[in-house]
Amino acid sequence: MTSSAEATFDPRVAAADLGGDSYGELEASGELKAAIDRIARLLGWGAAERGPFDAIVRPGAKVLVKPNWVLHENQGPWGMEPLLTHASIIRGVVEALLRARPSRLTVGDAPIQSCDFDQLLEVTGLGRWGTQLQAMASIFAGIRDFRRTKCVMRGGVREAFEDQLSADHFVLFDLGEESLLEPVTDRCGSFRVTQYDPAQMAKTHTRGRHQYLVARDVIEADVIVNLPKLKTHKKAGLTCALKNLIGINGNKEYLPHHRVGGSGHGGDCYPGTSMIKRSLESAYDQLNRSSSGAARRAWAAGVRLLDRVARLHGDRLGVEGSWSGNDTIWRTCLDLNRILIYGRSDGTLGNTPARRVIHIVDAIIAGQGDGPLAPQPFALGLLLASESAACVDWVGARLLGYDPMRIPMVREAFGRFRWPLCSFNPNAVELLGDLGAGGAERVLAAYHPAKPVIYPIGWLDALSEGHATR
Repeated sequence: MTSSAEATFDPRVAAADLGGDSYGELEASGELKAAIDRIARLLGWGAAERGPFDAIVRPGAKVLVKPNWVLHENQGPWGMEPLLTHASIIRGVVEALLRARPSRLTVGDAPIQSCDFDQLLEVTGLGRWGTQLQAMASIFAGIRDFRRTKCVMRGGVREAFEDQLSADHFVLFDLGEESLLEPVTDRCGSFRVTQYDPAQMAKTHTRGRHQYLVARDVIEADVIVNLPKLKTHKKAGLTCALKNLIGINGNKEYLPHHRVGGSGHGGDCYPGTSMIKRSLESAYDQLNRSSSGAARRAWAAGVRLLDRVARLHGDRLGVEGSWSGNDTIWRTCLDLNRILIYGRSDGTLGNTPARRVIHIVDAIIAGQGDGPLAPQPFALGLLLASESAACVDWVGARLLGYDPMRIPMVREAFGRFRWPLCSFNPNAVELLGDLGAGGAERVLAAYHPAKPVIYPIGWLDALSEGHATR
């Protein structure tokens, strides 16, 4: 099943204000279901007897629901609500989708490698729900973990478990010179992702080669329903619809997050130069390359020591590309968004969309602070929806007090490149629903969050003018 290009390039964003932030109460009262119906109706996704997605999901279509399931526990003391797409939203959307009579409906994601997937399903209640739903509805194919590699951390040392899924569960894409990473690619293997062997990434991303390994369940779907959580993000500034697509890829070595070195030496890991941080990066590389347990433990001790030294010298950014000068992660995210829309089962990208993609954002309790793994709750009480990841992220950025044009991932999503994500400029973004109606820039011109937002330290220069912080 294919869709017209026009369906992908709809600049409208619908917003529903649920009037509260208690997921349990909103679900029990029916307000959550009503909000899903309302935003779908505003966007013309359906309002007939087959439910709110009648116009999106044709009978017999294959549907994939992609939540944000980054980790099984908040790394801070703030609980699950600001961390994950809430289970009540997943349940509500899935039940509405089933009314449209797809031939198959799957829920899946690839959280970070150290996530305990079984525990995640247990603490959210989704494991039990999924089992019961499969018993009642044969078209529900269950909940999938898309990771090929899992790991546990012991004393700062990563122990990996490879090939958890066979290669035939994935489709390999190579965007080559059309990748948005190509302009910043060298032949020195400068791409990095924390706690992963850089030699493996050098095989998948080098000049003229930019490979991604995407779950076949995603590529074989006719409709993707992306269910992100709105959060601040220390590496990308914002995680919403665009960033959530990291979780369609199965292995970390396909996902450049930053480039080694400070901006003063041609990298984008941190601003300027630092002998201490460069030594810390080198120690990380040695740790991640080592196969001997003893060597890994020794290098892990070196990493901890150098990290303490850097902090004693006033460093607050680390060496993970956690600042607004990160010029890598947005390129990886937008490449994956292009694959999601145009990617075909033979590993090529067509000239027209291969599937319909919609986005419903959990902003009832958003995440603030040191996201994505240790977010603090920030109550907004909103659901957002759009057929454009760029547009809904633009609105989400404004709602968190950012200037969207200072978030590279959001700004560049409106760019002109092959396999585009938009056919318009940001000034075309239009709001519908409870926040007001009309051009989003006009409607939100005077908007500021009701309470000051806590931001990642590396993104304070991305805030909208006059915005308060704490």
